Amino acid sequence: MTNRNGARVVVNLQVQRDLQNLGHHATNQVNDFVRRLREDPANRSLRLAPLRAAGHNGDLFLASVPPHHAVLLLLTDTARFTVLAVREGERAHEELSRLTVTINPVSGLPDVIDQAHASDTVLAFPVRNSSPQPTIEDPKAHPSAPVSPLPRPLFDEYTDDELTGLGVSRSLLPTLSEITSRQQLDALLTGNIPELTRDVLLALASCTPVDEIRRDITEAWRLPDADPEDWAGVAHHPALVSTEDDAVLDALGNTFEAWRLFLHPEQRRLATTRFKGSAKVTGGPGTGKTVVALHRVRHLVEQLPPGYDRPVLLTTYNTSLAEDLRQRLRRLGGDGLLNRVRIESVDALARRIVVEEPSVDLGRTLPDDAAMHLWHTVRAETGLTNYEADFLDEEFRHVIVAGQCVRYEQYRSISRPGRKRITVKDRRDIWKLVEAYLAHLAAHPRRITFDLVASEAARIADERKRAYDRYLEYKDEQGGRDLIHREAASLMGGFGPRLPFRHIVIDEAQDLSASHWRMLRALVPEGPDDIFLVGDAHQRIYAHRSILSHYGIRTPGRASRRLTLSYRTTREILGSAGGLLEGQPFDDLDNGTDTLDGYRSVLTGRAPAYYHAPDWQTELRAVAALLFERHDKYGTPYEAMAVAVPDGAAASQAAYALGTAEHPVPPVEIGQDGVPEGAKGVRIGTMHRFKGLEFQRVFIVGVSEGQVPHQRIEPYRLSDPGRFRQEEQRARSLLFVAATRARDELIVSWNGRPSRFLPRNVEHSAHSAIALLRGDGSPSSSSAA
Repeated sequence: MTNRNGARVVVNLQVQRDLQNLGHHATNQVNDFVRRLREDPANRSLRLAPLRAAGHNGDLFLASVPPHHAVLLLLTDTARFTVLAVREGERAHEELSRLTVTINPVSGLPDVIDQAHASDTVLAFPVRNSSPQPTIEDPKAHPSAPVSPLPRPLFDEYTDDELTGLGVSRSLLPTLSEITSRQQLDALLTGNIPELTRDVLLALASCTPVDEIRRDITEAWRLPDADPEDWAGVAHHPALVSTEDDAVLDALGNTFEAWRLFLHPEQRRLATTRFKGSAKVTGGPGTGKTVVALHRVRHLVEQLPPGYDRPVLLTTYNTSLAEDLRQRLRRLGGDGLLNRVRIESVDALARRIVVEEPSVDLGRTLPDDAAMHLWHTVRAETGLTNYEADFLDEEFRHVIVAGQCVRYEQYRSISRPGRKRITVKDRRDIWKLVEAYLAHLAAHPRRITFDLVASEAARIADERKRAYDRYLEYKDEQGGRDLIHREAASLMGGFGPRLPFRHIVIDEAQDLSASHWRMLRALVPEGPDDIFLVGDAHQRIYAHRSILSHYGIRTPGRASRRLTLSYRTTREILGSAGGLLEGQPFDDLDNGTDTLDGYRSVLTGRAPAYYHAPDWQTELRAVAALLFERHDKYGTPYEAMAVAVPDGAAASQAAYALGTAEHPVPPVEIGQDGVPEGAKGVRIGTMHRFKGLEFQRVFIVGVSEGQVPHQRIEPYRLSDPGRFRQEEQRARSLLFVAATRARDELIVSWNGRPSRFLPRNVEHSAHSAIALLRGDGSPSSSSAA
């Protein structure tokens, strides 16, 4: 913490990119400098030197940071410093001195621009005419032939006032007038320019309507009463990063995940807005949905009255994701925040509700594979073998349990949208199979499936909710609800003396089932900020599609928002992954549709690389060689790399192959609960296990035809076209999830024939695993650095 007599130091957002570019040594040195500046700004060892005035109430200073870094500082008021930029090397002071520093009239933040470098970056790419020019050697050339016009500047249709009104830095306008191609724009955006300017330019280049940019980007960044002459106000700007907390200071220049605990203004608005009821945030991978959800939890807790209860629920699809949320929430707010929040997966929550109900004998929960084996058993026992076990399992889960059918009459009349057409006789036969299935579950020892647990939990929660609603009616009749929460506690028996949740925040909402939604809706009273959910239907890898409004969760108008800017995945990886889903219809987690239109990345990098092998063993040997090289030659930690495979057997085989390779690579398999804390080694797991994770380098292996998608779906192509389309789309989404876990590098490999999901003719441009192992070419030829 800062000394009473020390300085207050905040950090401009652009400094994070400076530190990421310069590396950990620069981060450590700058952090040490900031700590010393906080403690005593008069310390001569800081080597502060005045540069020039910044308006009428601010001054710019340069500071040397041994051994070879320099920092640009803004001093306002008394001992209030803003770190604006960091540079390295002999010319660090010269580079910092030429920076243009202005206050953005939209955001109120400092815009730090190296105009000369920006212009040089753009002009490094030759300007090409829209049509070829005639040459001297061209016999058709004529001295009077018209010269083809130069291409129009990319942003020519917008006036300077329109651009700056959207938030573009005025200092960059001369450079923007020179940009005529997306290649030039991409080169500019790889430099360190203000985030608001970057967001607006990316959106304009993606043909996003100006009104949409103004609503979703400009207004999110806008600071009321921002004054471009008020330098003293910069140090008090809410979006700047305070360094008073050492944990925040240590996050500067740190890993992407640590830094993304700090919100983009658009995300901040979503996290802190008061909604009249429920709210929904959708967006592609890396757009910060989970970060918004975590900050939403903190915001809701900050609005609570003092207490020791846990009236905020944070939930997600599975246990490993719930544990990840717990760790990230602890980093965000410490144990004080965790003590007011219950964090559980939806299935763990459902089981707890049922276990706490004295009248229910729960029994042992069957794993999915055991539940499937039971269907095979009842088919054999009843002789009704013309219905496949996996069809029966899905019919039971997504029609009978989801539709709350407890009698044949209910099943006979229930709608089955998207399912294979069946006759009345089929329904009678299926119901006989279901009755036999339930009889087996009820036999000693009693067993139950996850879906039945969730359904039972929904029933119990709904009964408590109805009792709660009756109590509200009674209080209204008596003239008020003053002590409602304390008095209603006894009605919510499964939660002991506690209240029903006041707020529920849901991550990975796209994979929740109908029973989950009924349960969650019943656990919180309808009212302001009751349910806040984030998700992406493009990442749905389980066969749960639900229409939220059917369960009393309504998110009309501005209560539904969509994030479109990715901070994790490069544009090249994103484009390749997006191609997997092109032309596929997706819902918006309700009754509407969603697309990846306008989805873009702030990062650029290398295109994904592809490797082909004649067989599985050769493919794994090549992957082991590539992993070893990334670690040995480029210094990538093993735990920052991951190998995704189609199924559990392939995961075990891949782990063995890596551990016994010519240059052994330590494997760590991703289990149901994630990986052991502190485990060192390359993460290996099925694509399903990759949901919610992120790695510097990702290898997706075994992407062969017959494996992705699995050949077992082929019989449905003719017998059940609707299910075939669903299964194929789910397989595409699974591959999409795995591909978008990569931050810097994505490598995809196969043996035999490549999956039909991969780009057309990909085998012609792919690297040879055999050539790699023979040493005919460097592994880094695929782009490692």
